[in-house]
Order: sequence, then C-alpha cells, then structure tokens
Amino acid sequence: MSTIQVISQAFQAGGIWMWAILALQIASVVIIIERVFALYLLRRPNQKKLVQLFEKDIKQGQLATVVGRAQELRSHSVAQAIKAGAQAAIDMGGREEIQSRMDEILLHENSKLDKRTGFLAMLGNVGTLLGLLGTIVGLIQAFASVANTNPVEKAALLTQGIALAMNTTAYGLIMAIPALVMYAILQNRANTLAEDINQAALRAFNWLSYSYDSIPKRTVRKKAQ
Repeated sequence: MSTIQVISQAFQAGGIWMWAILALQIASVVIIIERVFALYLLRRPNQKKLVQLFEKDIKQGQLATVVGRAQELRSHSVAQAIKAGAQAAIDMGGREEIQSRMDEILLHENSKLDKRTGFLAMLGNVGTLLGLLGTIVGLIQAFASVANTNPVEKAALLTQGIALAMNTTAYGLIMAIPALVMYAILQNRANTLAEDINQAALRAFNWLSYSYDSIPKRTVRKKAQ
C-alpha cells in the first residue's frame, strides 16, 4: 500500500477533524516559511558591526553625512534609528529627544521581528486540542456502537470509532510538534536579532548624546560663563 493510499484512508477514517487539522498545518507551514525568510535570509545579526561605520562621522560632528549614509543603508534597522537620532541632534533636541526618536524606530523594528511568530504556538496548541477532540468523539462513537447496535454492525462501528480516535490524535501531534519546535527556534532568532539591534543603537545613542546638548542646556551654560 502506497503512502498516498495510507494518508487517504487516514483522512477518511478521521473525518472532518482531519481536514480541520490540515488547515492549521497549512497555516503553520506558510508562517514558518515566511518567518524563516524574514529572520534568516533578509536579516543578519551584524548591526553592531554596521554601527561602526557611523562612529567617526558622529564624533566629528558631521551629522549631515551620518544622515546621508543612513539613508543609503535604509534596509538596516539600526541605520534608521541612527538617522532619527542624528536628525534630532541636528535640531538641537538634546539627549531626551535623541533617545525618544531612536526608541520610536527601534520599537517599530523590534515589532517586525516578532510578527506572526506567536501564531505558531497557538496553532500548535489548537492542533493538539483538535486531535484530542477527535479522539473523544471517536471514543463516544465506539462506546455508542457497543451499547446501541446489533452484534452484526457492532464490530464495524467500533472499528470506525477507534480509527477516528487514533487518526486524529496522531495527526494532531504530527501537526503540532513541528509548529511548536519552529516557534521556539524563530523566537530565539528574533531575540538574537533584537538584542543585536538594541546594542548597536545604544552605542550610537551614546556617541550622539555625549556630544550634543539641547538648546536650553546650551543657553544655561553660556549664561554661567
């Protein structure tokens, strides 16, 4: 018997519960493919190295150059945060405004890292529960066949009920285990990328905030002199 025939028989025995679990499996596979592409192929934990490109210009006060270079590297998350911070420094906003503008960008970029990953845990749990529900329904059918049918039909109905229970349980676990494993892997990757971005942005923030004060602070210093 071929694998396709085995799967076909399992779906026939499992009924509607198998199709419901299949829908969850398709959704989880789509999310996994999209997240792997976004977190592993489009992004690299190299932001701490990238930020070094801005150090010299920031410390020399060439903020227009910093903004221009960040614009060229707009595909990198930390570059957008540096651009916002440098613009705040150009506007003489001071340490608080630099931090506020950079935090706004970082919050947006970090939210992209976790996007849709949490659904994998939900889909895995729902798949397991659907398998359990199919198991309960199958056992109910099996016990009902024993109690309410004649001996001729009893064996066939009992077999159908047990097949429903076993197939839905197995398929629910087959669907849930990869989803939960990939959830943990993708969540760890997202945390690694977020830590890399935040550390790189903090380094740039320190360079900017130590070099530029807000207008009120500069005014107070001039009066003191």
